[in-house]
Amino acid sequence: MKRVFDVVVALIALIALSPLLILTALVVVSTSRGGVFFRQDRVGRGGATFRIFKFRSMVAGADRVGPYSTAPGDARITRVGHVLRRTSIDELPQLLNVIMGHMSLVGPRPDVPAQRELYSEDEWRSRHAVRPGITGLAQATLRSAATMEQRKALDLDYASRPSLWFDLRIMAMTIKQVLFKGGNH
Repeated sequence: MKRVFDVVVALIALIALSPLLILTALVVVSTSRGGVFFRQDRVGRGGATFRIFKFRSMVAGADRVGPYSTAPGDARITRVGHVLRRTSIDELPQLLNVIMGHMSLVGPRPDVPAQRELYSEDEWRSRHAVRPGITGLAQATLRSAATMEQRKALDLDYASRPSLWFDLRIMAMTIKQVLFKGGNH
C-alpha cells in the first residue's frame, strides 16, 4: 500500500508542480555553469546503490571539491541554490526516484556510500531495511539542525516502525518545517 501511495502522490506532484519544475530548471541553467541536475550515487533499500536526482544548487563539480555535507555559509552553494535549499525545491526531482522505486516519499534520507563507516553493522542493516525518503523523521523534526547522532537515532526509529499513517504525519511535519522554520537542509 505504501508503494502505491508513493507512486500515485509522486505522479500527481510531478504533474501539479511541472510549471515550477520547468521554471526552476531554466533558472538553474541560466544563472550558473553546469547542468540542471545534480546526480550522485546513494545507498538505498537493502544496501543497493542508485543515482539520486536533485536540482543543482551548488557550483558544478562541488562534490569533487568538498565534503559530502554542507555547512552554513558553504561557498559552493550558488545564489539560486540558497533559495532552492531553503524551500527544498532542490529535492523535487527525487519524485522521479520515487517513481523508479529507488526511494519513498518518507524514509531515512539516503546516505552516500562513504557514510557506511558511521554505522555499526546492525544499524546499517536496520536503516536500509526500508526505502530511503525525500523526507524523513529527522528532517521533519530537526531539519538541518540535527547532529549526525540525532539523525541516526531518528532514522533508526523510523526504520523500526514504518507505516503509512506515520508517513502522513511526517509529511505534515515536513511541510510545517519548510513553510514556517526555513533553513538549509
